[in-house]
Amino acid sequence: MRLPLRPLLLAAIALGHAVAGAAVAQPFAEGRDYFRIEPAQPTAAGPGRVEVLEAFSYGCGSCAAVQPFVSAWRRRMPPAVAFDYLPATFRPDFELLARGYYAALALGVAEGTHARVFEAVREKGRITSLDDVASVYEGLGVARADFVAAAGSFAVNARLRRAAQVLPRYGVDGTPTFIVAGKYRITGASAGSYERLFQIIDFLVAREAGAAG
Repeated sequence: MRLPLRPLLLAAIALGHAVAGAAVAQPFAEGRDYFRIEPAQPTAAGPGRVEVLEAFSYGCGSCAAVQPFVSAWRRRMPPAVAFDYLPATFRPDFELLARGYYAALALGVAEGTHARVFEAVREKGRITSLDDVASVYEGLGVARADFVAAAGSFAVNARLRRAAQVLPRYGVDGTPTFIVAGKYRITGASAGSYERLFQIIDFLVAREAGAAG
């Protein structure tokens, strides 16, 4: 039995609209633009907040390049976002610089020195000891004795151990890498450009915020 042409045509048009709508709603593809973290990891964000982490190192040239984009995005990021830095520890110099970041955090100077540390490390050259890191921060106005004491503290050691534990759980094997809601991983390579990277982050944050709301 032949079906009437008009209902079939209307159904085809409706299907086309549905497919087009799905394409608009999903501009970025999982497995290409971003990657799902299995299993999803717990976050430190409170109820109704979406955590965004940047796994970085001051010894990473790409991290220095993306930092202006990070700073600009943080000025406009949605109120629901809880942003934090996660220093990478998978190289000896990265671990020393991660200790430096956590020491600065303990001293309350991390936010004020963060962007400047990239340039200071580049000017310093090779980082092979904590003394090298202390010199970097001393050059930025942080008292050397205070820095060294903080760098060796129990709190900083605990944060370093935590970072070393969670980085592989997120699947981080390079920097910079961004983690959204403990569920998704985005890199500069997967995004294709830093501008597009933050579009993907915005997309995932909006989806997670919508799911939570």
